[in-house]
Amino acid sequence: MDMQTPKTASPFRVFSREEWATLRADTPLTLNAADIERLRSLDDPVDVSEVEQIYLPISRLLALYVEATQGLFKATRAFLGTNGSKVPYVIGIGGSVAVGKSTTARLLQALLTRWPNTPKVDLVTTDGFLYPNAVLEAEGLMQRKGFPESYDLPALIKFISDIKAGKGKVSAPVYSHLSYDIIPGAEIVVDKPDILIVEGLNVLQAGNPRHGRSSPFVSDFFDFSVFIDAEEDVIHDWYVERFIKLRGTAFRDPASYFRRYAELPASEALELAEGLWERINLRNLRDNIIPTRNRASLILRKGADHRVEEVALRKL
Repeated sequence: MDMQTPKTASPFRVFSREEWATLRADTPLTLNAADIERLRSLDDPVDVSEVEQIYLPISRLLALYVEATQGLFKATRAFLGTNGSKVPYVIGIGGSVAVGKSTTARLLQALLTRWPNTPKVDLVTTDGFLYPNAVLEAEGLMQRKGFPESYDLPALIKFISDIKAGKGKVSAPVYSHLSYDIIPGAEIVVDKPDILIVEGLNVLQAGNPRHGRSSPFVSDFFDFSVFIDAEEDVIHDWYVERFIKLRGTAFRDPASYFRRYAELPASEALELAEGLWERINLRNLRDNIIPTRNRASLILRKGADHRVEEVALRKL
């Protein structure tokens, strides 16, 4: 007798690219090619067809979810006889380095801003909650930057908790990819948005590894979450390709933390990228990121050409 778990036992409903594209229905495309070019990352060749077939259905689904949540909040407020503050709908976007998290976050922000019930959509990356390099160096964590223990998780959780409590003008630190560090004194202020998108490597991570004690999860505050997925060897290729591209662009900026890598011979640059992948990013992917994948509400599975091939939506 075949004892394999039946596919119906999965908590996800899986759609092919073509099946998912039909769920756009009559949702209009509110971005043009120039908008998409501006929003996409250097190494993420997303185009109009990708937005139409993948991101428009996601924005339609989220608009429906947000509207339903807003209605539920109003009903609860009426039942309790209270006049509580508006509670933002919080969306988490997670996945490995180089999978396109930033592009996905910016595209969804742009699309959702154009829905009538969510005119104010803010975006925050968890990079701002990394400990400053001085702290990471003092604690021997520079080679684990991006791992859960390299973040000020209590500060991140307090930030999201304040947002979900309806507080206004909640500030978050700002990270510079150029200097590879927190910008002293800089902050981004989030003031009662309709939607807050939180993007980062470990947004679906559970627990607080740094202090070893029980604490709320960052994802406890999410109303919806997206995990961007791809095969391990594909992500490796994307990471290395991006490193080589940056060597000829951003790394050449005199203010760049990685300026010293810009003049390396091609063979040495490739060797360096491979080493960074093996020592840091691959370990983080295997140990901390992939284990959180099935906690997501929606999984976008990409192929080697960066196009989403399959979408898995968690069943209600």
